[in-house]
Amino acid sequence: MNHLVITVFAPDKAGQVERIAQCIAEHGGNWLESRMSRMAGQFAGILRVGVPAEAHDELIAALHGLAPDGIRVLIAESGIEQSCTWKPIAMDLVGNDRPGIVRDITRVLTEQGVNLERLVTDVRPAPMSNEPLFHAEAILAVPLTLSLEVLQARLETLADELMVELELRPED
Repeated sequence: MNHLVITVFAPDKAGQVERIAQCIAEHGGNWLESRMSRMAGQFAGILRVGVPAEAHDELIAALHGLAPDGIRVLIAESGIEQSCTWKPIAMDLVGNDRPGIVRDITRVLTEQGVNLERLVTDVRPAPMSNEPLFHAEAILAVPLTLSLEVLQARLETLADELMVELELRPED
C-alpha cells in the first residue's frame, strides 16, 4: 500500500470533506489521518491516505478532477518516518500581538534543531484592555540530545525580548 499526503484548499461550504472522502473511498483509498480547518471563508486541510498501488494513479487523477467543485489538491508521496530520535514537548505562548513573533520563535527553534510537529496560532482581544493578544500552541519535536533546560533558557531569553509568556512542558 502506498501513502499519499494530500493538501486540500476549497471555498468553505457544506459537503467539501464528503466529496473528498467519497473520491478516496471510490478508488480504494483509506483515510488514515488529517488536520483540517476553516479560516477566512476558506477550508484547508492536510491528510494522509493509504492507497493500493494499482489504484494510485487513478486516485490522483480523480482528486485533481474535484477542481470543478472548487477543491484544489496538492499531492506528495509519503516519505519514510524517521526513527524516534526526539521527544515531544508542548509549547504555549501568549503576548501582545506584533509582526515577527512566529519568525523569531521558529528561528530559535531551528537553531536548536527543533522541528515543529504542530502549530496553532490566533489573535484574540485581551480580556481587560481589548488589545490584540497573540496565542500560539505548538508540539515541538526536540532532539533527544538537546537538554530541555538549554532549550528553555534560550526560549526564555527570546520571550523576554519579545515580552511574551512562554511555557514548555512534556507532551502527554
